[in-house]
Amino acid sequence: MRWDNLTDGDGAAAPALFAADAVTTRTFDTPEFRGITFHEIRARSIVNRVPGASRMPFEWTVNPYRGCSHACVYCFARKTHSYLDLDTGLDFDTQIVVKINAAELLRRELASRRWRGEHIAMGTNVDCYQRAEGRYRLMPGILTALTERANPFSILTKGTLILRDLELLRRASRVTDVGVSVSVGFTDPGLWRTVEPGTPSPERRLEAVRTLTDHGIPCGVLMAPVIPYLGDSPEQLRATVRAIAAAGATSVTPLVLHLRPGAREWFTAWLARHHLRLLPRYDALYGGGAYAPRWYQRRITGMVHEFADEYGIGPYRAGAHRGVTAPRATDAAPATEAPDQLTLL
Repeated sequence: MRWDNLTDGDGAAAPALFAADAVTTRTFDTPEFRGITFHEIRARSIVNRVPGASRMPFEWTVNPYRGCSHACVYCFARKTHSYLDLDTGLDFDTQIVVKINAAELLRRELASRRWRGEHIAMGTNVDCYQRAEGRYRLMPGILTALTERANPFSILTKGTLILRDLELLRRASRVTDVGVSVSVGFTDPGLWRTVEPGTPSPERRLEAVRTLTDHGIPCGVLMAPVIPYLGDSPEQLRATVRAIAAAGATSVTPLVLHLRPGAREWFTAWLARHHLRLLPRYDALYGGGAYAPRWYQRRITGMVHEFADEYGIGPYRAGAHRGVTAPRATDAAPATEAPDQLTLL
């Protein structure tokens, strides 16, 4: 494994984030961690600047983990494991880097005179409430550090473990802006078991939305990814939006599957095993790059917004699930250009 000259969690060039001699490798012989190797490191930085060319509606992120046991076959962050000379498939799911000094580093970086108190987004690369968080408990320290400085932040997660930190989130919301969003792209149990095998079920995630909202933490849903030809029928979209509304979500934001290098190869291999007949249709839909055509995205977005109006979720606002303002879309953008949309786990 290569640790030197590592790029940060958002893909921007940076000096090595930690020294090779600062790595401890562990395995745990318990059912939930069987087959997973943890690489505990003392990172050199924790607040990452989003690359200037990014269309993300935030500039700073914190990522306490690299790799993710959620094992979502479409995860765009898979490419980051190649920076460690690990593969973007099975290694991404089972070789997890843990920044054990994340809270300590964050407290120091927030206290710096250079820091201006900007919004920090979490869960933008890999899930900060993935299974490993149950053992390493990095998020309580991170949330406490942000609260001490009244620093605004947002969290995007598929992990119901966020409920463990409910009181910390409530405490933070009394002193700063806190945005929480849960990712639920579909409610089909068969699709969930094959494409998101390490995550809590969509039903459990929606129960978490209800619990957060009932305890004074407004929670939106990022309806992502909408998977073409497997989860995009009007009936499926309607059922998902109906379940999201029933959970008390404050908003619903659709996002169509996108396939960046690293994720594309792993997802295509999965598709060949489970839905071989769809390969030609995916080649046609994604032949122009990582994103589905703009016409397809607009069709999905239009249907989801229609159903959201029907079930009383809204008003929809791009970026609302993060508590920040998204860049304005421009109709003049060429159809092959990456759309103005948020990037998910």
